[in-house]
This record gives sequence, C-alpha cells and structure tokens, in this order.
Amino acid sequence: MDIRTAQYQDYERIAHLHATSWKTYYRDILGQEYLEQEVDEDRQLIWQTRLTNPPFNQHVLLVEDDHELLGFICLFGNHDFEKGTIIESLHITPTHRGQGLGKLLIQNSLPWVKQFFPMSGVYLEVMEKNHQAVDFYDHIGGSHHFDRDWRSPCGNIIHEWVYTWESPDELAKAIDEPMSA
Repeated sequence: MDIRTAQYQDYERIAHLHATSWKTYYRDILGQEYLEQEVDEDRQLIWQTRLTNPPFNQHVLLVEDDHELLGFICLFGNHDFEKGTIIESLHITPTHRGQGLGKLLIQNSLPWVKQFFPMSGVYLEVMEKNHQAVDFYDHIGGSHHFDRDWRSPCGNIIHEWVYTWESPDELAKAIDEPMSA
C-alpha cells in the first residue's frame, strides 16, 4: 500500500471516487437528480480545478494498492481563522471502508499540518445524516461544538456538524488511541 501526494493526472480518478462515494452514501441526503445526472461532471470540474494550480494551503493525499485508488484526503490549511485547518474531503472506496484507511490518511496528512500550520486547530464538517462518518469522528475524539447549514451543489440545505480538534497534535493523539466499539 502506498500513500502519496496527488498530482494533476490523478484528478479523474479522485473525481470518480468522490462521485461514487456521494452516490453510494448520500442517496438520502443529496438530490436524486443531481446524483444521477450531475455529480460526475461536477466532481470532475472540482478536482481538475483543484489540481491544475493548487493553492499553497491545499494538501491532497492518495492511498493506493498496486496503482488502484483506495481513498483520498483533502485539507486546506488555516482555512478558518478560528477553527484552523479543514479536512475538506475524506473518501474511501466502498470495498475498502472499515479497514483503517481513513485513519491512515489522517495520520499521514498531519505532518503537513504540523509543518505549515502548527498553531492551527483542525476541523471538519460532516452531514448530520452521514451516520458512518459521524460515528468515525466521534470515535477519534472530535469535539462537536458547532452546527451549520450547507447549501449543497444540488441546492438542498443540509445540516452539518462541525468537529474540531484544538491542534494537529490533539488529533494525532486521538487517532492513535484504539477505537472503541
């Protein structure tokens, strides 16, 4: 298994995994028409744009096995003045979920956060109805302090929970602890 920084030529594979993940896990959250007709093109455009000329505060890691994309994580350093660095995306192929790859990607992204944004907290936003993700972030010690509404690409207003960690070190410590059942 290899973990590496995403390059421009990876955008189609990342977009495909992102769209597949949304189609699989957000069926009852995002609009059906969007998921059936628009999500693939939308994610292609997003990832091509992100990887064409990435901003200095963007970091995208891939986990692969024999060149097969198994998952990715995307962070934006110091994205929010108060909350810090955002884990903007974390997606694992449906066939590889539950194997620790999300945890592995977070662990491997934290050295970048510590190097470039050491005084920054870490946070993420997760759809309230994305129960698997909520459970995962609860298990890795995220503090759920904030809620927000997100206007999704399909136009739906979706309630999200915001999980925070005071620092990359706090998240590193939490993710290294064994997950309880």
